Amino acid sequence: MKYSNATNYALHTMVHLIRLPKGSTIGVQELAEMQHLSPTYLSKILTKLTKAGLIESTPGVKGGYKVSRAPYEISFLDVINAIEGDTNLFNCSLHHNERCLIENVMRQAEENMKDELRNSLLIDIVNKMNVQKQNSVEEAT
Repeated sequence: MKYSNATNYALHTMVHLIRLPKGSTIGVQELAEMQHLSPTYLSKILTKLTKAGLIESTPGVKGGYKVSRAPYEISFLDVINAIEGDTNLFNCSLHHNERCLIENVMRQAEENMKDELRNSLLIDIVNKMNVQKQNSVEEAT
């Protein structure tokens, strides 16, 4: 199974937005440059994140994007669902009278993965990045 590049970019974008100082915003151009993307492509990703209620945009010259929920409420699964949708990864192609035993195993594995992603918060990544940055500063001095 593989997630789209859009999910990769969305996760990185969300981490960057969470790292912004509270109340500040960042424009699509700057976000796109940071990830070496076209602003048009990133705008499509940002639209999906906005529709999912994860971020909000402020129009105008000093406008931009910021997270719309508390960072400790945003999971990997929230971002993945915003981009990929909330569909099953596996659907049995055979028609059985009873539930397919293979499908049961696959669905259980998928639920386990979703639980892990639901419990993995983006703020944890931000906190780890901050610790790494602090350690690098201490090593340099």
